[in-house]
Amino acid sequence: MSIPPGTVYLIGAGPGDPGLITVKGRECLHAAQVVVYDYLANPALLDTLDHEVERIYVGKRHGDHHMAQEQINALLVEKALHGKTVARLKGGDPFIFGRGGEEALALAEAGVPFEVVPGVTAATAVTAYAGIPLTHRGINATVTFVTGQEDPARPGTLIQWDELARTRGTLVFFMGVKRLRGICERLVAGGRADDTPAAAIRWGTHPAQRTITGNLATLADKVEAADLKPPALIVVGEVVDLHTRIGWFEHLPLFGRRVLVTRAAGQQGALARELARLGADVLAVPTIRIVEPEGYDALDTAIDHLSIYQWLVLTSANGVSAFFDRLAHHGRDARALAGIRVATVGAETAASLAAHGIVADLIPSDARAEGLAEMLLAEGIQGQKLLLAQAAKARRVLPETLAAAGVDVNTVAAYRTVPPEPEELDRERLTESPLDYAVFTSSSTVRNLHGLLGDDFKKILAPARICAIGPVTADTCRELGLTVHLMPESPAANALVAAIRADAAGASAPQGEPT
Repeated sequence: MSIPPGTVYLIGAGPGDPGLITVKGRECLHAAQVVVYDYLANPALLDTLDHEVERIYVGKRHGDHHMAQEQINALLVEKALHGKTVARLKGGDPFIFGRGGEEALALAEAGVPFEVVPGVTAATAVTAYAGIPLTHRGINATVTFVTGQEDPARPGTLIQWDELARTRGTLVFFMGVKRLRGICERLVAGGRADDTPAAAIRWGTHPAQRTITGNLATLADKVEAADLKPPALIVVGEVVDLHTRIGWFEHLPLFGRRVLVTRAAGQQGALARELARLGADVLAVPTIRIVEPEGYDALDTAIDHLSIYQWLVLTSANGVSAFFDRLAHHGRDARALAGIRVATVGAETAASLAAHGIVADLIPSDARAEGLAEMLLAEGIQGQKLLLAQAAKARRVLPETLAAAGVDVNTVAAYRTVPPEPEELDRERLTESPLDYAVFTSSSTVRNLHGLLGDDFKKILAPARICAIGPVTADTCRELGLTVHLMPESPAANALVAAIRADAAGASAPQGEPT
């Protein structure tokens, strides 16, 4: 996406679920050089940004303003005037109780170009995830959005409480949990029946979502008894009664389970997405960074002489990306592989290959180097030339097995994996509540997390059930003092998800070797 420098994008991030950001919002976010973000903007939205993007937290929560609004306005202007493309990432929608209008006015007065990218407001998303439709035929015909926290510096009130009480439509109060009792009392005093259904929804659309229902006479007591804290949305109206019948989000199979997924920096991955789809609170923690090899001479030479090879083997999705990026660097594309058979380690690598227009000729059901070596040798490739493009310092099982059988193997480094910088680890988020599961997809992710956490490694992971993608990773977990609880028969993302889902349900899933 081409964006002129010095532009500010006021982006609505949605209320919690990172999948609710709009397509345009995601595009503008990924084009930014500076991201200024709020407390309510899901940190997962920042996980896929380039390492070089400047991130500035300006979160405001009840009783704790990290940066005053005037300072935020000045910051946006300053960064833009220095020629930076800025994404101002705000929870919900910028123009619905998000103070986006104030920021837009500050930018306009400073002559800074800006655009507003609307977001999914909490009013519609949070209630939908709680199974409370804002409108329902035969129940109501109007919806009113109300702030539960007016400007304390303003004398009097802009809210017409008597009119709100007389309406029979749905009322949605933003930021109202601290003033809930007063809200209910004023509505009843204005004439709304005290048995009118009402609900408080905390962290809506997030795996920590919690819904408390009652009515105008009882909800405040229930919320206090449950010690429900902000952020929460208050809904008043007969539609609240539908929650018990069509509430769906809180019934997802992994709802509320905190799952640590180790990953490469800047990559969310199918595993994390599928776990989140099932309701898990996924902490996608970067434990490796994918970087260029120390030199391209070997890979470039191989690309220049592709026609001499009968086989190309790619062992990971990162290897696929790195190989085709380098191919493009030389002004070539998939046509350069004409006449060459291609093998991958696993279906996920094959899917990445397919995105480049190439269908893998061999995909072992055992998605390990050992399984692929066995399949290749069964093809009778002894004496043939094979190009193996993989990570530097990768396991030597595949090339050594093939070479010992008489295959002419040229192993080249397409990329390297290195530990992330310590500041990339959000230790506070990792430790804010106990983990239910920790998923490791390679030995390097285990070792690197151990290096990042140091003495806290076993302490933080102690409550979690440890999931290893395969026996080599499981051995590394044990070497570092962890007990492995889950290891699927197939080292693939869908098999890991199935194992976790079955375990969470108290069932048994197909397992690999005993743990």
